[in-house]
Amino acid sequence: MTRVLIVDYAWPTLDIERSVLQRAGAELVVADTGAEEELLRLAPTVDAIMVCWKPLTGTVLKAATKCSTVARYGVGVDNIDVPTATDLGIIVSNVPHFCTPEVADHTMALVLSHARRVPALASAVNNAGWDNTVAGPMRRLKGKTFGLVGYGSIAKEVAVRAAAFGYEVIAYSPSRTGAASDGVVRFTASLEELLRSADVVSLHAPLSPQTRHLIGATEIALMKDDALLVNTSRGGLVDQAALAAALDSGRLGGAALDVLEAEPPSPNDTILRSERALITPHAAFNSIEAVQDLQRTAAENVAAVLDGRLPSSVVNESVLTDGRLRREVRSR
Repeated sequence: MTRVLIVDYAWPTLDIERSVLQRAGAELVVADTGAEEELLRLAPTVDAIMVCWKPLTGTVLKAATKCSTVARYGVGVDNIDVPTATDLGIIVSNVPHFCTPEVADHTMALVLSHARRVPALASAVNNAGWDNTVAGPMRRLKGKTFGLVGYGSIAKEVAVRAAAFGYEVIAYSPSRTGAASDGVVRFTASLEELLRSADVVSLHAPLSPQTRHLIGATEIALMKDDALLVNTSRGGLVDQAALAAALDSGRLGGAALDVLEAEPPSPNDTILRSERALITPHAAFNSIEAVQDLQRTAAENVAAVLDGRLPSSVVNESVLTDGRLRREVRSR
């Protein structure tokens, strides 16, 4: 029987995956730990691999001699050695529209919580206080500038939400200039221009060697003293040590983060002690509906390749034309 290895997952059951893949004549092989040693033992026995957060290295992919496809539970593929997969003729798929409304909502929730000082005010009331000035002065949102770094599907939804609260929305994307067709966003010529102009800087870029530490000490120094840095994308986009230093010195108004460089963080991580940091535990993606859609789409991507069809999204499209495919697929 065809076998599909699930490296790791973050939901209660695999009933959805099992149902989809059983119809494709496949059974699930579920890793206990997802550690490389275990994966090297399981990889030669499977025809496809599904992975959430764990690293899927080139060493494991080379050991998976029967594997024809790797499906990522999510959008980014920085935990998968995509070049090696491509060299081996393995189709890599993802779920590019996963949790788009959820992350956009969470981004705005972080911005509004910081702007309206919700955590501090609620904490004061929970401690028997009743003082609406305890969290310090607040400023009106209408007319402030909201900067988006990257302009993919999530950033587009954030733009609509930010505009609804009265923000002037600007964005930086290396391939875009001028104004967006929806009239909501104006594109800046450079990241530096956005950083100097924005009251809120919200990150929506993929993590790659080129974007790692996209925001470091130099970039933070360009931002307004009272600006808010928001990251609901990837922790590695920010030099966390530089950010912590800026917050501790009062150089930056605040940081609202759903992702960190190391997750979970060390209890001694300095960013956790900053009064100017609002941090949630990589929860922006989460809703019952989003996770169910993710499970179903990722499993359907695998089932498609096993059935000789293209998945709904192919990350490494060059593998389709270079003659190295391990399993031939028909066009959609």
